[in-house]
Amino acid sequence: MKKAWEIDYILIGAVSVLIILGILILASVSAPLSQEKFGKPTYFLFHQIMVGLIPGLIFGFLAFRVPINFFRKWSLVFLIINLFSMVLVFAPKIGVASGGASRWINLGLFSLQPSEFLKITFVLYIAAWLSSRIEIKKNRFSSGKNQKIEAREALFPFMMILGAVTLLLAKQPDISTLGVIIATAALLYFASGTPVYHSVLIILIGAIGLFAFIGTASYRFNRFLTFLRPEIDPMGIGYQIKQALIAVGSGGILGQGLEESFRKFSFLPHPISDSIFAVFAREFGFIGSLFLVSLFLVFAWRGFTISKASQNKFSQLTALGISFWITIQAFINIGSIIGILPLSGVPLPFISYGGSALITELIGVGILLNISKKGL
Repeated sequence: MKKAWEIDYILIGAVSVLIILGILILASVSAPLSQEKFGKPTYFLFHQIMVGLIPGLIFGFLAFRVPINFFRKWSLVFLIINLFSMVLVFAPKIGVASGGASRWINLGLFSLQPSEFLKITFVLYIAAWLSSRIEIKKNRFSSGKNQKIEAREALFPFMMILGAVTLLLAKQPDISTLGVIIATAALLYFASGTPVYHSVLIILIGAIGLFAFIGTASYRFNRFLTFLRPEIDPMGIGYQIKQALIAVGSGGILGQGLEESFRKFSFLPHPISDSIFAVFAREFGFIGSLFLVSLFLVFAWRGFTISKASQNKFSQLTALGISFWITIQAFINIGSIIGILPLSGVPLPFISYGGSALITELIGVGILLNISKKGL
């Protein structure tokens, strides 16, 4: 067991390098775009630091310092507040719609994306709920009764919770975030020791639901179609993946280096958010991209190690959930850009532009470090 306050410095190092790389690549790719839209080259970079990085570090530090049981005690309240804020995105004068999606709340100086915070509040609540089910199971076993967790005790309530989240995310719509949450929840449910057939049912229902959502909107269907046939309509529905692959391939082994030219991203949709890995690969090459992937693998390794060292079931599941969420999201983003997964709208953790995402990720890191400091 770790000594008191012996935090995981390897995790801190990996996340710090990821953040530094994110700032470097954002400074490079966003400067011409900032100049064109706002008349100054530092707008996006300054906004990411002031609205994402600094608040994220503050809230992450608070998450590190408070007792871990605080998150278990208030997890339901956090989730309810988060779900209510997701309803507010549809309210006139409060909600902000962009590109056919209603995902943001206008707070005056900046906007907030509640679905990003749902990733952490949902993990906390599911970890608290599952750990309580495990404690009930242990008490039943110690009393000599059947210790098996029945579907009515775990699976059905779990599906109801997941269903409520699904409805809100589908309404926005934010199917990419929904996919990350379903995958994380299914893995967390399986890791909690529930029957295997429960997890199989969750995966099957989730897959059927996602395919149904894909078929209800032409742009989602087109994304899936271009994944199956990337050569189709290269100047239309296949344009983004084609340009992303060109950008990745043009990086070569060592990359073309950081530079501020409109030429390097004018052909690439969403260069500071969804497609930022393509820009990263162009500028840092295969070696740099391999290093970036390695950092996420280190993150997963340390997260799983923290979970394994934890004696408290809630801490174990929370550490697993945060590790699953950030690692899954990273590889969905990277996989979609290199063509091994359908294109998604999820940001690359710690790298993509977006204040809400960075704040949420740093809160998750703070909780991981909180769990690691005493090996709870």
